[in-house]
Amino acid sequence: MQRDNEDLKNLGRKVEYPTTYAPEMLDKFLNRHPDNDYFVKFNCPEFTALCPITGQPDYATIYISYIPDLYCVESKSLKLYLFSFRNHGDFHEDVVNVIMKDLIKLLNPRYIEVWGKFLPRGGISIDPYCNYGRKDTKFEKMAEIRLTNHDLYPEKVDNR
Repeated sequence: MQRDNEDLKNLGRKVEYPTTYAPEMLDKFLNRHPDNDYFVKFNCPEFTALCPITGQPDYATIYISYIPDLYCVESKSLKLYLFSFRNHGDFHEDVVNVIMKDLIKLLNPRYIEVWGKFLPRGGISIDPYCNYGRKDTKFEKMAEIRLTNHDLYPEKVDNR
């Protein structure tokens, strides 16, 4: 179990960018406020992955929001991890689920959601959303509510 920040393997060090999918890049640190429920949100507007069929690049903004329990994800490691998708071929729906599951494995958060807003290719954009709330807690119900109400209102699209 990681006890302090001395175990962070990427922060404050020169690190090579990964060239293949690399969940091992993810680092965590102790949450200093485990008695509070609060959101941590990351926006990654320069996410790139490859289409697994054509090999063409897919570009997206990835939104990650989570309520930590004992651990938080270290942001440099998250950047390196997300960069590792750059040469990785996966469908949009898979990408958001893989990211969520990797973060659940690392952090065991109370709640997490990942939303990919992919730029159009062939005239269609795909915006997959997934979430998770810890079983048998109020966060399980929260996940159900947020999922069922996720896309109730059409969004104004002004960045594509």
